Amino acid sequence: MNLDETRVLIVDDIEENLKVLSETLTENGFYPLQAKNGRRALEIAEKAKPDLILLDIKMPEMDGYQTIDALKQKDATRDIPVIFISALSDIEDKVKGFKAGAVDYVSKPFREEEVIARVTTHVRLRRALAEVEEKRKITEQLLLNVLPAEVARQLKETGSAEPKSFENVSILFSDFVNFTQLTGTLDPRTLIDELNDLYTAFDEITERHGCERIKTIGDAYLAVCGMHPPVEDHAKRLVRAAREMVEFVKNRVSPAGCNWSIRIGINSGDVIGGIVGTKKYLYDIFGDAMNIASRMEANSEAMKINLSRSTWELVKDEFDCTERSAVEVKGKGSMEMFYVE
Repeated sequence: MNLDETRVLIVDDIEENLKVLSETLTENGFYPLQAKNGRRALEIAEKAKPDLILLDIKMPEMDGYQTIDALKQKDATRDIPVIFISALSDIEDKVKGFKAGAVDYVSKPFREEEVIARVTTHVRLRRALAEVEEKRKITEQLLLNVLPAEVARQLKETGSAEPKSFENVSILFSDFVNFTQLTGTLDPRTLIDELNDLYTAFDEITERHGCERIKTIGDAYLAVCGMHPPVEDHAKRLVRAAREMVEFVKNRVSPAGCNWSIRIGINSGDVIGGIVGTKKYLYDIFGDAMNIASRMEANSEAMKINLSRSTWELVKDEFDCTERSAVEVKGKGSMEMFYVE
Protein backbone atom coordinates (compact mmCIF):
# COMPACT_ATOMS: atom_id res chain seq x y z
CA MET A 1 0.00 0.00 0.00
CA ASN A 2 1.29 3.45 -0.88
CA LEU A 3 1.40 5.37 2.40
CA ASP A 4 2.72 8.64 0.96
CA GLU A 5 0.81 11.58 2.41
CA THR A 6 -0.99 9.26 4.87
CA ARG A 7 -1.32 11.60 7.85
CA VAL A 8 -1.47 10.24 11.37
CA LEU A 9 -2.17 12.67 14.21
CA ILE A 10 -0.46 11.71 17.47
CA VAL A 11 -2.02 13.23 20.60
CA ASP A 12 0.03 12.84 23.80
CA ASP A 13 1.15 15.26 26.51
CA ILE A 14 4.52 13.50 26.98
CA GLU A 15 7.25 14.70 24.63
CA GLU A 16 9.11 11.39 24.60
CA ASN A 17 5.99 9.49 23.47
CA LEU A 18 5.44 11.96 20.64
CA LYS A 19 9.09 11.56 19.57
CA VAL A 20 9.03 7.74 19.61
CA LEU A 21 5.74 7.42 17.75
CA SER A 22 6.67 10.09 15.18
CA GLU A 23 9.99 8.39 14.40
CA THR A 24 8.31 4.99 14.16
CA LEU A 25 5.65 6.26 11.77
CA THR A 26 8.12 8.23 9.65
CA GLU A 27 10.43 5.21 9.26
CA ASN A 28 7.46 3.22 7.96
CA GLY A 29 6.35 5.76 5.39
CA PHE A 30 3.65 7.68 7.29
CA TYR A 31 3.41 11.45 7.74
CA PRO A 32 2.99 12.19 11.48
CA LEU A 33 1.31 15.26 12.97
CA GLN A 34 1.62 16.14 16.65
CA ALA A 35 -0.59 17.65 19.36
CA LYS A 36 0.22 17.86 23.08
CA ASN A 37 -3.37 18.30 24.29
CA GLY A 38 -6.95 17.64 23.27
CA ARG A 39 -7.81 21.18 22.27
CA ARG A 40 -4.84 21.45 19.92
CA ALA A 41 -5.73 18.02 18.52
CA LEU A 42 -9.23 19.25 17.63
CA GLU A 43 -7.79 22.25 15.78
CA ILE A 44 -5.34 20.14 13.77
CA ALA A 45 -7.88 17.42 13.03
CA GLU A 46 -10.43 19.88 11.67
CA LYS A 47 -7.87 21.69 9.51
CA ALA A 48 -5.58 18.86 8.33
CA LYS A 49 -8.17 16.01 8.31
CA PRO A 50 -5.71 13.21 9.16
CA ASP A 51 -6.32 9.65 8.00
CA LEU A 52 -6.09 8.35 11.58
CA ILE A 53 -5.58 9.62 15.14
CA LEU A 54 -3.45 8.01 17.88
CA LEU A 55 -5.00 9.44 21.04
CA ASP A 56 -3.66 9.21 24.57
CA ILE A 57 -6.26 8.72 27.31
CA LYS A 58 -4.52 10.29 30.30
CA MET A 59 -3.98 13.98 29.54
CA PRO A 60 -4.44 17.13 31.65
CA GLU A 61 -7.37 19.51 31.07
CA MET A 62 -9.00 17.44 28.34
CA ASP A 63 -8.52 13.68 28.48
CA GLY A 64 -8.85 11.22 25.62
CA TYR A 65 -12.51 10.43 26.28
CA GLN A 66 -13.44 14.12 26.16
CA THR A 67 -11.34 14.64 23.05
CA ILE A 68 -12.92 11.79 21.09
CA ASP A 69 -16.36 12.96 22.17
CA ALA A 70 -15.58 16.41 20.74
CA LEU A 71 -14.24 14.84 17.54
CA LYS A 72 -17.47 12.89 17.05
CA GLN A 73 -19.54 16.07 17.46
CA LYS A 74 -18.11 17.72 14.32
CA ASP A 75 -18.93 16.74 10.74
CA ALA A 76 -15.35 17.39 9.59
CA THR A 77 -13.79 14.97 12.11
CA ARG A 78 -16.58 12.53 12.96
CA ASP A 79 -15.40 9.76 10.64
CA ILE A 80 -11.67 9.89 11.38
CA PRO A 81 -10.72 6.55 13.03
CA VAL A 82 -9.20 6.87 16.52
CA ILE A 83 -6.83 4.40 18.19
CA PHE A 84 -6.45 4.92 21.95
CA ILE A 85 -2.94 4.71 23.42
CA SER A 86 -2.52 4.29 27.16
CA ALA A 87 -0.68 2.49 29.92
CA LEU A 88 -4.06 1.55 31.37
CA SER A 89 -4.70 -2.16 31.21
CA ASP A 90 -8.06 -2.39 32.98
CA ILE A 91 -10.64 -3.99 30.68
CA GLU A 92 -13.21 -1.40 31.75
CA ASP A 93 -11.03 1.39 30.37
CA LYS A 94 -10.78 -0.39 27.04
CA VAL A 95 -14.52 -0.98 26.89
CA LYS A 96 -15.12 2.68 27.73
CA GLY A 97 -12.78 3.64 24.89
CA PHE A 98 -14.61 1.50 22.35
CA LYS A 99 -17.97 2.84 23.52
CA ALA A 100 -16.61 6.35 23.03
CA GLY A 101 -15.93 5.54 19.38
CA ALA A 102 -12.35 4.24 19.24
CA VAL A 103 -11.60 1.58 16.62
CA ASP A 104 -8.61 0.02 18.41
CA TYR A 105 -6.36 0.15 21.45
CA VAL A 106 -2.55 0.19 21.81
CA SER A 107 -0.90 -0.24 25.20
CA LYS A 108 2.24 1.45 26.51
CA PRO A 109 5.15 0.76 26.37
CA PHE A 110 4.89 0.72 22.59
CA ARG A 111 5.96 -2.15 20.41
CA GLU A 112 6.84 -0.82 16.96
CA GLU A 113 5.47 -3.85 15.09
CA GLU A 114 2.12 -3.65 16.88
CA VAL A 115 1.72 0.09 16.36
CA ILE A 116 2.51 -0.11 12.63
CA ALA A 117 0.33 -3.18 12.12
CA ARG A 118 -2.70 -1.57 13.77
CA VAL A 119 -2.23 1.79 12.08
CA THR A 120 -1.78 0.17 8.66
CA THR A 121 -4.85 -2.03 9.13
CA HIS A 122 -7.13 0.85 10.00
CA VAL A 123 -5.76 3.15 7.29
CA ARG A 124 -6.43 0.41 4.74
CA LEU A 125 -9.89 -0.16 6.18
CA ARG A 126 -10.73 3.53 6.01
CA ARG A 127 -9.58 3.74 2.40
CA ALA A 128 -11.60 0.65 1.51
CA LEU A 129 -14.70 2.14 3.14
CA ALA A 130 -14.10 5.42 1.28
CA GLU A 131 -13.92 3.52 -2.02
CA VAL A 132 -17.15 1.68 -1.20
CA GLU A 133 -18.84 4.97 -0.34
CA GLU A 134 -17.63 6.55 -3.59
CA LYS A 135 -18.94 3.59 -5.60
CA ARG A 136 -22.26 3.83 -3.72
CA LYS A 137 -22.57 7.49 -4.67
CA ILE A 138 -21.79 6.68 -8.31
CA THR A 139 -24.40 3.91 -8.28
CA GLU A 140 -26.99 6.23 -6.75
CA GLN A 141 -26.26 8.90 -9.33
CA LEU A 142 -26.60 6.39 -12.17
CA LEU A 143 -29.91 5.26 -10.67
CA LEU A 144 -31.12 8.87 -10.52
CA ASN A 145 -30.08 9.32 -14.16
CA VAL A 146 -32.53 6.63 -15.31
CA LEU A 147 -35.25 6.77 -12.64
CA PRO A 148 -37.23 9.52 -10.88
CA ALA A 149 -35.79 10.33 -7.44
CA GLU A 150 -38.80 8.96 -5.54
CA VAL A 151 -38.72 5.69 -7.49
CA ALA A 152 -34.96 5.34 -6.96
CA ARG A 153 -35.49 5.89 -3.21
CA GLN A 154 -38.11 3.13 -3.06
CA LEU A 155 -35.80 0.73 -4.90
CA LYS A 156 -32.94 1.41 -2.48
CA GLU A 157 -35.08 1.08 0.62
CA THR A 158 -37.37 -1.82 -0.32
CA GLY A 159 -35.88 -3.39 -3.44
CA SER A 160 -39.02 -2.65 -5.46
CA ALA A 161 -41.21 0.22 -6.58
CA GLU A 162 -44.97 -0.10 -6.95
CA PRO A 163 -46.70 1.25 -10.09
CA LYS A 164 -48.65 4.40 -9.37
CA SER A 165 -51.48 6.36 -10.97
CA PHE A 166 -50.92 10.07 -11.57
CA GLU A 167 -53.82 12.44 -12.17
CA ASN A 168 -53.58 15.78 -13.92
CA VAL A 169 -50.18 15.64 -15.59
CA SER A 170 -48.94 16.90 -18.94
CA ILE A 171 -47.00 14.83 -21.46
CA LEU A 172 -44.66 16.07 -24.18
CA PHE A 173 -43.57 14.11 -27.23
CA SER A 174 -41.06 15.45 -29.74
CA ASP A 175 -39.17 14.14 -32.73
CA PHE A 176 -36.92 15.51 -35.43
CA VAL A 177 -38.23 16.17 -38.92
CA ASN A 178 -36.64 14.03 -41.68
CA PHE A 179 -34.52 12.22 -39.11
CA THR A 180 -34.09 9.06 -41.22
CA GLN A 181 -32.82 10.96 -44.23
CA LEU A 182 -30.49 13.05 -42.09
CA THR A 183 -28.94 10.05 -40.35
CA GLY A 184 -28.02 8.59 -43.72
CA THR A 185 -25.58 11.48 -44.25
CA LEU A 186 -23.82 11.20 -40.86
CA ASP A 187 -21.27 8.75 -39.52
CA PRO A 188 -22.27 7.00 -36.23
CA ARG A 189 -20.03 9.08 -33.95
CA THR A 190 -21.24 12.38 -35.38
CA LEU A 191 -24.88 11.31 -35.09
CA ILE A 192 -24.51 10.31 -31.43
CA ASP A 193 -22.62 13.51 -30.63
CA GLU A 194 -25.39 15.59 -32.23
CA LEU A 195 -28.17 13.75 -30.37
CA ASN A 196 -26.23 13.89 -27.11
CA ASP A 197 -25.86 17.66 -27.40
CA LEU A 198 -29.55 18.12 -28.27
CA TYR A 199 -30.89 15.83 -25.56
CA THR A 200 -28.56 17.28 -22.93
CA ALA A 201 -29.96 20.72 -23.67
CA PHE A 202 -33.53 19.37 -23.58
CA ASP A 203 -32.83 17.75 -20.19
CA GLU A 204 -31.53 21.04 -18.79
CA ILE A 205 -34.55 22.92 -20.13
CA THR A 206 -37.15 20.49 -18.79
CA GLU A 207 -35.42 20.28 -15.41
CA ARG A 208 -35.27 24.06 -15.13
CA HIS A 209 -39.06 24.21 -15.58
CA GLY A 210 -39.71 21.49 -13.01
CA CYS A 211 -40.39 18.79 -15.62
CA GLU A 212 -38.61 15.49 -16.19
CA ARG A 213 -37.51 13.40 -19.12
CA ILE A 214 -38.95 9.88 -19.06
CA LYS A 215 -37.02 8.39 -21.97
CA THR A 216 -35.75 8.78 -25.50
CA ILE A 217 -36.48 6.35 -28.33
CA GLY A 218 -34.25 7.12 -31.28
CA ASP A 219 -35.10 10.69 -32.16
CA ALA A 220 -38.25 10.75 -30.00
CA TYR A 221 -38.08 12.57 -26.65
CA LEU A 222 -40.71 11.97 -23.95
CA ALA A 223 -41.08 14.31 -20.98
CA VAL A 224 -43.75 14.93 -18.35
CA CYS A 225 -44.69 17.49 -15.74
CA GLY A 226 -46.82 17.01 -12.65
CA MET A 227 -45.68 13.54 -11.62
CA HIS A 228 -42.60 14.03 -9.42
CA PRO A 229 -43.70 16.21 -7.73
CA PRO A 230 -47.37 16.99 -8.46
CA VAL A 231 -47.87 20.65 -9.49
CA GLU A 232 -50.99 22.55 -10.48
CA ASP A 233 -49.41 24.46 -13.37
CA HIS A 234 -47.95 21.36 -15.05
CA ALA A 235 -49.30 22.28 -18.51
CA LYS A 236 -47.90 25.82 -18.43
CA ARG A 237 -44.51 24.61 -17.27
CA LEU A 238 -44.33 22.06 -20.05
CA VAL A 239 -45.37 24.55 -22.73
CA ARG A 240 -42.71 26.96 -21.50
CA ALA A 241 -40.15 24.17 -21.73
CA ALA A 242 -41.38 23.25 -25.21
CA ARG A 243 -40.97 26.83 -26.43
CA GLU A 244 -37.39 26.88 -25.13
CA MET A 245 -36.70 23.56 -26.87
CA VAL A 246 -37.89 25.01 -30.18
CA GLU A 247 -35.81 28.16 -29.66
CA PHE A 248 -32.73 26.10 -28.82
CA VAL A 249 -33.05 24.02 -31.98
CA LYS A 250 -33.71 27.16 -34.03
CA ASN A 251 -30.64 29.02 -32.76
CA ARG A 252 -28.21 26.12 -32.35
CA VAL A 253 -25.22 26.02 -34.68
CA SER A 254 -24.50 22.38 -35.45
CA PRO A 255 -20.77 21.42 -35.48
CA ALA A 256 -21.66 18.91 -38.20
CA GLY A 257 -23.58 21.44 -40.26
CA CYS A 258 -26.93 19.69 -39.64
CA ASN A 259 -30.15 21.63 -40.08
CA TRP A 260 -32.27 20.12 -37.30
CA SER A 261 -36.00 20.80 -37.12
CA ILE A 262 -38.30 19.64 -34.34
CA ARG A 263 -42.03 19.08 -33.91
CA ILE A 264 -43.71 18.82 -30.53
CA GLY A 265 -47.05 17.57 -29.23
CA ILE A 266 -48.46 18.04 -25.73
CA ASN A 267 -51.49 16.52 -24.01
CA SER A 268 -52.77 16.59 -20.43
CA GLY A 269 -54.55 13.87 -18.49
CA ASP A 270 -53.95 10.83 -16.28
CA VAL A 271 -51.16 8.26 -16.62
CA ILE A 272 -49.72 5.24 -14.84
CA GLY A 273 -46.01 5.19 -14.08
CA GLY A 274 -43.93 2.16 -13.20
CA ILE A 275 -40.73 0.20 -13.71
CA VAL A 276 -40.57 -2.26 -16.59
CA GLY A 277 -37.95 -5.03 -16.50
CA THR A 278 -35.96 -6.74 -13.77
CA LYS A 279 -32.40 -6.70 -15.14
CA LYS A 280 -32.39 -3.44 -17.05
CA TYR A 281 -34.66 -0.99 -15.29
CA LEU A 282 -36.80 1.29 -17.44
CA TYR A 283 -39.27 3.70 -15.90
CA ASP A 284 -42.15 4.25 -18.30
CA ILE A 285 -45.62 5.78 -18.38
CA PHE A 286 -48.80 4.34 -19.84
CA GLY A 287 -52.33 5.42 -20.58
CA ASP A 288 -54.55 7.05 -23.14
CA ALA A 289 -53.24 10.50 -22.24
CA MET A 290 -49.78 9.48 -23.40
CA ASN A 291 -51.16 7.99 -26.61
CA ILE A 292 -52.92 11.28 -27.38
CA ALA A 293 -49.70 13.21 -26.73
CA SER A 294 -48.02 10.98 -29.31
CA ARG A 295 -50.84 11.76 -31.78
CA MET A 296 -50.36 15.50 -31.10
CA GLU A 297 -46.71 15.18 -32.05
CA ALA A 298 -47.43 13.10 -35.16
CA ASN A 299 -49.91 15.73 -36.36
CA SER A 300 -47.69 18.72 -35.60
CA GLU A 301 -45.47 20.56 -38.08
CA ALA A 302 -41.83 21.55 -38.16
CA MET A 303 -40.90 23.93 -35.31
CA LYS A 304 -44.49 23.93 -34.03
CA ILE A 305 -46.00 23.00 -30.67
CA ASN A 306 -49.31 21.22 -31.10
CA LEU A 307 -51.68 21.09 -28.11
CA SER A 308 -54.70 18.94 -27.41
CA ARG A 309 -57.86 20.64 -26.17
CA SER A 310 -57.22 19.42 -22.62
CA THR A 311 -53.84 21.16 -22.54
CA TRP A 312 -55.13 24.26 -24.32
CA GLU A 313 -57.80 24.69 -21.66
CA LEU A 314 -55.05 24.80 -19.02
CA VAL A 315 -52.76 27.30 -20.77
CA LYS A 316 -55.00 29.57 -22.86
CA ASP A 317 -54.85 32.38 -20.29
CA GLU A 318 -51.04 32.61 -20.66
CA PHE A 319 -50.25 31.61 -24.25
CA ASP A 320 -51.66 32.82 -27.54
CA CYS A 321 -52.81 29.79 -29.49
CA THR A 322 -54.31 29.25 -32.92
CA GLU A 323 -57.13 26.77 -33.25
CA ARG A 324 -56.66 24.37 -36.12
CA SER A 325 -59.28 22.69 -38.22
CA ALA A 326 -60.34 19.41 -36.64
CA VAL A 327 -57.88 16.66 -37.53
CA GLU A 328 -58.86 13.07 -38.15
CA VAL A 329 -56.70 10.90 -35.90
CA LYS A 330 -56.34 7.15 -36.31
CA GLY A 331 -58.17 5.37 -33.52
CA LYS A 332 -59.45 8.64 -32.04
CA GLY A 333 -61.65 10.16 -34.71
CA SER A 334 -61.82 13.90 -35.18
CA MET A 335 -59.72 15.84 -32.62
CA GLU A 336 -59.36 19.54 -31.86
CA MET A 337 -55.80 20.84 -31.89
CA PHE A 338 -54.12 24.17 -31.19
CA TYR A 339 -50.75 25.61 -32.20
CA VAL A 340 -48.86 27.71 -29.66
CA GLU A 341 -47.89 31.01 -31.26
